[in-house]
Amino acid sequence: MTLNKNNKRQLLSIVTPAYNESNVLAEFYRRIIQSLENTNLDIELIYVNDGSKDDTSNVMHQQCLNDRRITVIDLTRNFGKEIALTAGLDYASGDAIVIIDVDLQDPPELIPEFIKYWQEGYDVVSARRSKRHGESVFKKLSSFIFYRLLSRLSDIQIPEDTGDFRLMSRAAVDALLKIRERHRYMKGLYAWIGFSHKCIDFERAPRSLGSSKWSFWKLLNLAVDGLTSFSVVPLKLATIIGILTAVISLAFGCFILMKKILFGDPVAGYTSLVVIITFLGSVQLLALGIIGEYLGRVYNETKGRPLYLIKDIHNSIYSQSNVRPENES
Repeated sequence: MTLNKNNKRQLLSIVTPAYNESNVLAEFYRRIIQSLENTNLDIELIYVNDGSKDDTSNVMHQQCLNDRRITVIDLTRNFGKEIALTAGLDYASGDAIVIIDVDLQDPPELIPEFIKYWQEGYDVVSARRSKRHGESVFKKLSSFIFYRLLSRLSDIQIPEDTGDFRLMSRAAVDALLKIRERHRYMKGLYAWIGFSHKCIDFERAPRSLGSSKWSFWKLLNLAVDGLTSFSVVPLKLATIIGILTAVISLAFGCFILMKKILFGDPVAGYTSLVVIITFLGSVQLLALGIIGEYLGRVYNETKGRPLYLIKDIHNSIYSQSNVRPENES
């Protein structure tokens, strides 16, 4: 039996955000419980219903009625996965916390291996995708490029091909929850806090039920969040492009002037002028866009709004009357 410092059996929290996942919850619950049967740990399963519009909330509540180890946190609307995940971590009370998506592409059967390395002393045990089955070539290629680009540009070392699926110690989660920024790129925040880290490889399975909620634009927005949250290189790049453009423009102007003085060549006309103006305008808009992304994030941070709002909480411990507002700020 594994005991904590108070000589009680250690508690493992499973945090699972979900949005419109009613058709996969039953299989997810079955596999989670089955994979943890022989771990000698107490278990709490925390579902975060991120404003689902299907029957997700009802399915979660039914499971909660049948198993007192389940907590269901209903958010007032869809706040996005990163925020929903933070809400679940706020209410997780385990000695170790596992983060896993409900879609079963990350296998619950890997959790006992996480626990083994945690008990050996690692604070963070994450899973790296060695293969990504069931995904398009475009998604695989774009993910490959993005993770490596972010790793090169970031001020910290962010593990490549690693998602949210991981186990974190109580100390690591407490450190993570001290960060309350609104634009939350969680994969970067996991790396930013440090702590001893073990990474294991696995092959990611295709979705067997349901469909992905990540559209191209949502993935693009997440990528922008990652780049702007952990690197100022885009700002530096805009400056460098501006300097290079100015130097090239000056050199080209000198070249035209010398041709006119030495050879009497006429100055190039309408076509070249339009091309130059269009190019310089594009560079200016690109620089303004980059500055705008950073400025928008500063603006959102200064509003001081809570990260999320909770409609209610269901289980044998919490109720709507004792929601902890200090964890929502």
